[in-house]
Amino acid sequence: MSMLDKIKAFQKRRKERRKEKAQQRQQQLYYASQSRLIWHRFKQHKLALFGALALALMYFIALGAEFFAPYGMLERFPDWQYTPPTQIRIYDEETGYQRPFIYKMTRELDTHTFRYEYQEDETSIHPIRFFVETEPYRVLGVIPMRHRLIGVEGADLFLFGTDRLGRDVFSRVIFAARVSLLIGFGGVVLSFVLGCLFGGISGFFGGVIDEAIQRIVELLMSIPQIPLWMALSAAVPRDWGIIETYFAITLILALVGWTGLARVVRGKIISLREEEFALAAKAAGGSEFRVISKHLLPAFMSYLIVHLTLAIPQMILGETTLSFLGLGIQPPAVSWGTLLQDAQSLQVIAHYPWYLIPAFFVILAVLMFNFVGDGLRDAADPYSSS
Repeated sequence: MSMLDKIKAFQKRRKERRKEKAQQRQQQLYYASQSRLIWHRFKQHKLALFGALALALMYFIALGAEFFAPYGMLERFPDWQYTPPTQIRIYDEETGYQRPFIYKMTRELDTHTFRYEYQEDETSIHPIRFFVETEPYRVLGVIPMRHRLIGVEGADLFLFGTDRLGRDVFSRVIFAARVSLLIGFGGVVLSFVLGCLFGGISGFFGGVIDEAIQRIVELLMSIPQIPLWMALSAAVPRDWGIIETYFAITLILALVGWTGLARVVRGKIISLREEEFALAAKAAGGSEFRVISKHLLPAFMSYLIVHLTLAIPQMILGETTLSFLGLGIQPPAVSWGTLLQDAQSLQVIAHYPWYLIPAFFVILAVLMFNFVGDGLRDAADPYSSS
């Protein structure tokens, strides 16, 4: 057999194996459960998979903020106020290429503008080190640690610059992510429960109960959202602690975020309550609550999952808006919204553009959640191709 015949035979065998694998995969999907089918379709959505991995990384860093942040949330450097971001380099004119390093910063007062000018001292090279030993601390107040992920010996590392009090913006962005990302879960879970509860009751029972709930929904939806948030947030006492304020903001976002879901759940329940499976459940002696929770709501669970995914970025934007307006999380606690409070002045943005860096993370988180939501929506669609 010639070499050409061997190549053709090999290609034929490989094509047959691929065909067999495709047939096996189709057979497995034919008998697969709904959750497995959703996961199979979701994996084929590359942007959604990338968004899920990016969000997992963001939440992992936020939960371990004490380890990933080079400095503490409130740690100050009085001599380095309004310092621009430190440039990381890998090439020096004298020593050539080497491991990532920074030059030590020096500052001088400009007598014309009365502002400090920062310059790099190219004779002082400081390599960036990983797992740097520091003072003992606890991650999430529980796990004892003595090392941080990144640091520099003999110099200060400000990846995103510093603020007006000399605090490292990069470290504060990481600590702020814990509040901004986690507050979405609390608000979404509470609004999800309220939306399913009131929407299910309204659609299942109808009559006077339906009219009363729908009038409440219309009243809440007719009020402009931001003024309503501001009014409810203004009722939060200013002397409350960080934990109390956190839960208050979560409650406020949930109280005004359940109306849209309640409307959809009501419509779905009305269209399904006369179906045979629902009538059979009632005929078997099932209570109203059991029929709603065990039979009607699972019938459109795919929509509810997608709604949950897309509602989290709305909660993040809501908290950021309230904190930006000074009505949300209050100092010394930090969120992305509180960090953006200092960027309200055009003069500040012109001179210190790194103050807008937290806005990039808000956009990134919202965008990744939208990618995941789009992927789940396509995966949960029973008419989409596998």
